[in-house]
Amino acid sequence: MKLPEAENAAWQAFLHAHHDVIETLDAELRSAHGLSLSDYDVLLRLAHAEGRKLRMSDLAQRIMFSPSGLTRVVDRLADHGWIERLRDTADARVVFARLTEKGHEMVRQAAQTHIRGIREHFTGRLTRSQLRNVRAALQVISGPHKPH
Repeated sequence: MKLPEAENAAWQAFLHAHHDVIETLDAELRSAHGLSLSDYDVLLRLAHAEGRKLRMSDLAQRIMFSPSGLTRVVDRLADHGWIERLRDTADARVVFARLTEKGHEMVRQAAQTHIRGIREHFTGRLTRSQLRNVRAALQVISGPHKPH
């Protein structure tokens, strides 16, 4: 069974655009800040969280990592002093990841690189009309974006 040409072309364009943009954004963050895109995502989620901390289980859901994948990222970020782990005083089974001041400064610096990259490699290549169409088309699939 084959996809019709229009469906296959749309699918392939989506895959290639996603791959190229993500790979480029990751390379830019690594080069400028020593962060992977996954590292940056974790730091950013913590920066936006109340008290700059999240339960590890909540963080894993927000970034769509497996628990073991998140543990590796958190270990690396903690080794740099960008985040710290804290046990819940009410329930020692619960572990939080909290952004440190050093981590907050890193995410602020990296955000400049990341936003510039998004504009250079994605949004800046599209007209306002194309941006609206891309958003509308992708929201048909995933629904409206809900910050988390």
